[in-house]
Amino acid sequence: MSAASSYQSLAASVRSGQRRALARSITLIESSRRADQDTAEALLTELLPDTGNSIRLAISGSPGVGKSTFIEAFGIHLLEQGHRVAVLAIDPSSARSGGSILGDKTRMEQLTRRPEAFIRPSPAGRTLGGVARRTREAMLVCEAAGFDVIIVETVGVGQSETLAAEMTDMFLLLLPPGGGDDLQGIKRGIMELADLVLVNKADGDLLAAARRAASDYGHALGLMQPRSRSWRAEVKLCSAATGQGIDAVWDSVCAYRQALQQSGEFQQQRAGQARSWLWQELREGLLQEFQSDAAIRAALPTIEAAVVAGTTPAPLAARDLLNQFLAPQVSDGGHNPRSM
Repeated sequence: MSAASSYQSLAASVRSGQRRALARSITLIESSRRADQDTAEALLTELLPDTGNSIRLAISGSPGVGKSTFIEAFGIHLLEQGHRVAVLAIDPSSARSGGSILGDKTRMEQLTRRPEAFIRPSPAGRTLGGVARRTREAMLVCEAAGFDVIIVETVGVGQSETLAAEMTDMFLLLLPPGGGDDLQGIKRGIMELADLVLVNKADGDLLAAARRAASDYGHALGLMQPRSRSWRAEVKLCSAATGQGIDAVWDSVCAYRQALQQSGEFQQQRAGQARSWLWQELREGLLQEFQSDAAIRAALPTIEAAVVAGTTPAPLAARDLLNQFLAPQVSDGGHNPRSM
């Protein structure tokens, strides 16, 4: 089978909703092999007309707040409403080995067994922002497969979640029923990203504390500039364990989407997502070209050693390397393609 017919056949299988084809497509997209990247780009081009018909949600929160439990309860509620749900769960990667546990499927056993749901754990790798390197592309493939609610479960509030907010329509922040001193530990930056703040575990003995926390978080949001001109972030109570308040979360998501669509901001936001995707690819591509350049690889050890030894400041060393990379090189009458 030719390369063209191979990706076209895979695209057709994705469109028909075949889960194995969907998983295979995401694996292809996440591959770092050059041949796989070429096929993945062709596949995405083929599927692009079938994308864009979902609501894209990012869900973040500190470890132990119950993200996976909430997503399972929320996902099952959506399935009961007739939706198809894809969960892209991003697991932190080891700074030493690069490995990840990828245990989210075991934490969402009920959702995993439902044919209308798809759960894909991916390692964050070296990508900051709470997401994986190819989360954007994975969302598009899930949309082409007919999933109309895409949930990105971020690494957590330990990292900047800016990228997750840039590639989704709505950012949901899950917080514990503490409030008070716990509020001091929540970074202002991530609070400013939130379109909906959810105080989880609002049941039993924790209900009173959850109500106080919701009041504290609501007051904090009132002091911040809204992220959207069409929507002011809300604070809601919920309990993933009992299901209390889960339906109200979806009601808020629908109200948010309607408000932004009526104002035209939803479409502007999607355009911004596409623009951010382009610039991310440009940054990654330029860095890859820089690191693979033979002249740079030859010069780098000496320049790096000078920086480590303290004889050359890092900004000067970086500028010298960039000048070497960007400067036209004339050899045997030929020009470096980068100079053209």
